[in-house]
Amino acid sequence: MIIKPKGCYDLSKFDAKIYLNIEQIVHSYMNVYNYKYIRTPVFENSELFKRGVGETTDIVQKETYDFTDRSGRSLTLRPEGTASVVRSYIENKDYADIRPISKYYYIGTMYRYERPGQGRNREFTQFGVEALGSDDPLIDAEIISLSVNILKELGLDPVVKINNLGGKEDRENYKKALVKYLKPHINDFCSDCQKRIKTNPLRILDCKIDDKNEILKKAPNVLDYQSKESQARFKDVLQYLDYLDVDYEIDSNLVRGLDYYDYMVYELQVDNGLALGGGGRYNNLVKTLDGPDTPAVGFACGIERIINLIKEKAKDFSNIDVFIMAINKEEKMKANIIMQDLRLNGISVETDYLNKGLKSQFKDADKYNAKNLIILNSEDLKKGLINVKDNITKEEVKVPEDEIVDYILGII
Repeated sequence: MIIKPKGCYDLSKFDAKIYLNIEQIVHSYMNVYNYKYIRTPVFENSELFKRGVGETTDIVQKETYDFTDRSGRSLTLRPEGTASVVRSYIENKDYADIRPISKYYYIGTMYRYERPGQGRNREFTQFGVEALGSDDPLIDAEIISLSVNILKELGLDPVVKINNLGGKEDRENYKKALVKYLKPHINDFCSDCQKRIKTNPLRILDCKIDDKNEILKKAPNVLDYQSKESQARFKDVLQYLDYLDVDYEIDSNLVRGLDYYDYMVYELQVDNGLALGGGGRYNNLVKTLDGPDTPAVGFACGIERIINLIKEKAKDFSNIDVFIMAINKEEKMKANIIMQDLRLNGISVETDYLNKGLKSQFKDADKYNAKNLIILNSEDLKKGLINVKDNITKEEVKVPEDEIVDYILGII
């Protein structure tokens, strides 16, 4: 038997229905926020992620799926969405568009070679947005509130953890202070952090192994190394969030795992500390990838983790509106017509396709969590009536055949 590769998954049944609902809500919110859909290749030239994400990040050093094609080109399955969107923005000269700001959103599959776990796969799907062309803190707040509103629409209650990394000079000053503090203690950290102190010291702050290390609790605070300009813009972001009634917690150890972030960064976490997604500002990435000097901000959320949480909360998510019961050929012909009429009016319907008896069909209706039953019988059909049963209250009513669609629409 051939099985799927480790870290991949099949999306079907209950999970697939939740996924489609997430996708529908994302599309709906992006429309009202005026973000335009973009689709980029699943694989790109490896250089894009080395330069964009950062050669010293764990993603590029340990987790990318790299391969050489038959013409000798070095390619990489995309590990995240931002670099690809920025590459498209530059390659297609979207910066010359008549619109003052380019606002994109995507839903796509990413790949990282890491140890699979709960809500963590080697193949995973994200939805995300990128807004390029504005340095206004107002759009930072818009990005955060958009991500929060989508998760709330899905029945989740995320906590916003937010930090400010500052501009280039701020970060360089902070890195020096952090290295000076950590160097005498570096042997008390994991082997990865012992390397990071030379290549990417900020990543030590959110190391998954050493995050509880007591030494980090007394480390210099990045917020103490901000310029007045950086402090002012962060204050503006927080003030906008206050006006939008978005609750947040400042976390000075939050740095995110990608090198392109500067200024505001944030994560969306649930009560147990699980991160559903996050993002931040990346004002230098477009220029780094040979485009014009363009400020930008964005976020991404992992759909698999959201599905796992929704499954715990929405037990009746897979309900259908109507299950139609029919026994003989006459009843089945009528069931066929009624199903067509109901479905064309947006009503979800199922019926029996295995020629089961009425008792078995009642059991099947319960398996589908049907809200209502239509129980056809020849005597009622001769009178032009349809028997409808509420599958929760068990109340039954006879409805004229030509009124069945309006009746079902009125009770679901």
